[in-house]
Amino acid sequence: MEDQRRTPGSQTSLREANRARIVDAIKKHGGLTQVELAGATGLSPATVSNIVKELSSSGLLHTAPSTRSGRRAQHVTLAHALGLFVGVHFSTRHMRIALADAAHTVVAEHHMPLAKDHRADNELDKTTLLLADMLDSVDASMQDLLAVGIAVPAPMDAETGTTARSGIMRGWDGVAVADVMERRLKRPVYVDNAANLAALAEFRLGAARGKRNSVTLDIGDGIGAGLILNGEIFRGHNGVAGEFGHTTILEDGPLCRCGNRGCLEAIAGGPALLDGLRDQLGSLKLNDIVLRAMAGDPVSMRAIADAGRHIGVAAANLCNLLDPERIVVGGELSRAGELLLGPLRHAVERSIIVGRDLMPDIVQGQLGARAAALGAAIFAIDRVNIVPDDRSV
Repeated sequence: MEDQRRTPGSQTSLREANRARIVDAIKKHGGLTQVELAGATGLSPATVSNIVKELSSSGLLHTAPSTRSGRRAQHVTLAHALGLFVGVHFSTRHMRIALADAAHTVVAEHHMPLAKDHRADNELDKTTLLLADMLDSVDASMQDLLAVGIAVPAPMDAETGTTARSGIMRGWDGVAVADVMERRLKRPVYVDNAANLAALAEFRLGAARGKRNSVTLDIGDGIGAGLILNGEIFRGHNGVAGEFGHTTILEDGPLCRCGNRGCLEAIAGGPALLDGLRDQLGSLKLNDIVLRAMAGDPVSMRAIADAGRHIGVAAANLCNLLDPERIVVGGELSRAGELLLGPLRHAVERSIIVGRDLMPDIVQGQLGARAAALGAAIFAIDRVNIVPDDRSV
């Protein structure tokens, strides 16, 4: 009798767990066929079909006819009406906001330049106003916003919610970004390093999709690395893993903005490239150097190739430590394509401990300048529980 009394509760718990597995799989992939859902969750096709029907009737899921590999199928996504999420990326010179639904579909996007050494209070105020306008543009309100993700180009102290090293983002030191924005928006806010979130986006939607062990390099004004290990972002003990640009590659080398000398970023980052070319080419922006190199300017091509070689040597060290399956190269400098990737790849090949047949793939990112903002939106989506219990279906 005791076992019989426990059975209904056990069955209810199992149904809830199975629903959660299906919704989590769809959140991670943005949408799957029912056959793909069965493979991703380990559930039987019949169980998947029953749960999809149940959650579609309740308004949680949306199904639509689809053709995959020439075969008819039902494509399953989260319902658009569930709510909206926003991803915000602050870089050293730009801000990008992506407003998306739970199925990872971007419904509004905004990009604007920022002043050098911008301050947190000014930019968070701008973000609040812009977000209100963007919600209005899609006939939504702040009540429709479920969560916010924010990507910042600095290591974040997981305990305090502030940047882990002063001076990397002047004007943001000591600011608990999530707390400040939660007070403004009255919505949950989650903050992480921009390279981590770019890696998350490339893993879910871009060039690292399906690669459970990958590294995404973010190369621009700064140099960061997002580490995906066993399918999850690896942040380390204090949340600051992946500060690839602040690894020392030249003892007593040039002074870095972090205060140390000889960091990779101080040698191969955007400002270092521009400083090295100023006498020959005058004052330019990093994008100008990329465009000149792509147009065949030998001085710019050489500068980007030299940066690629320095980054490749450091990347080989990272490969020897982590053994990733793929390295994705993103950020503003990655727009140079093989002008950067070729020398980078050759340097890795020369310095990595394994043979060429065991080298990771080294590819250009697929999401471009949008990667970190998209990753921030995915980061927010992942943290919201939208699975109903038995009483709500």
